[in-house]
Amino acid sequence: MAATQKLEIIKLYNLRAEKQLSQNFLLDMRLTDKIVRQAGNLKGVHVCEVGPGPGGLTRSILKAGAADLVVEKDTRFIPGLLERGFPAHIAKTWEDGKHYKTGCFMFGSTRLTLTFQKEVAERLTASTGSRQRSRLSVMAQYLCTVKNCFTIPGCAFVPKPNVDMGVVHFTPLAQPQIQQPFKLVERIVKNAFQFRRKHCRRGLEMLFPESQRQELTEELLRSADVDPTLRPTEISISEFRALADAYSKLCKENQGLIDYDFREELKLRHQAMRQLGSNRPLSEAQPFTHIPNL
Repeated sequence: MAATQKLEIIKLYNLRAEKQLSQNFLLDMRLTDKIVRQAGNLKGVHVCEVGPGPGGLTRSILKAGAADLVVEKDTRFIPGLLERGFPAHIAKTWEDGKHYKTGCFMFGSTRLTLTFQKEVAERLTASTGSRQRSRLSVMAQYLCTVKNCFTIPGCAFVPKPNVDMGVVHFTPLAQPQIQQPFKLVERIVKNAFQFRRKHCRRGLEMLFPESQRQELTEELLRSADVDPTLRPTEISISEFRALADAYSKLCKENQGLIDYDFREELKLRHQAMRQLGSNRPLSEAQPFTHIPNL
């Protein structure tokens, strides 16, 4: 279907891109075909398309021979999809059939082809040591092989966004590169990148209560054999794996450590200082303006 025909569908059903839903329509079939090709051979494959809108990408998916399962939150688009002959017999609501809602990685082999703002796509695929390397890079890459496929210029969308978009393909690994619970890995990575311009030790020490901070941080880095002067962007996936394994061991040896949150400790300290100040005579009370260096 040509872009002009798709525009007619949009006009016929009075469809408008909703800003609050971050909707922008991609009508150029050359680009939608190109996106679909990044997903591999879709012949006879069931595809979950999230938010098909007026159906530009849907058309390319059907053209590739896929058996298509569409998930659409915005019901305004359903008549337009039916108008173009979407197979009625495979249409299901979430209440029909067996839909696994616990995540797209339920079977461990679901490939994803997704679009993001260009800057986010670059962070997802950034290599160790690069300027774009981030917490997002590590969390995506320890679970998947992540490929930045190509960039779609903003002018290709209707309405035109202020940014370009990146198409990213995810292939889940048979075994994650870090064999620890997701929450534990997330905690390690989040703390490491908390002070991204400082040495990694600065963020990692926030994993531990102040009374044991120096001792346990040194033990963590020594056990993982990670240089404490590395910047977070310089830590490889294998080094994050070693940190996660070492931290898991420390949590087993120190009861309650896994639940420690330095923000909560800081909050309790502030409350204690306020209470101390309120119990003094007015002339002695001093405003608490300095946060102790944790």
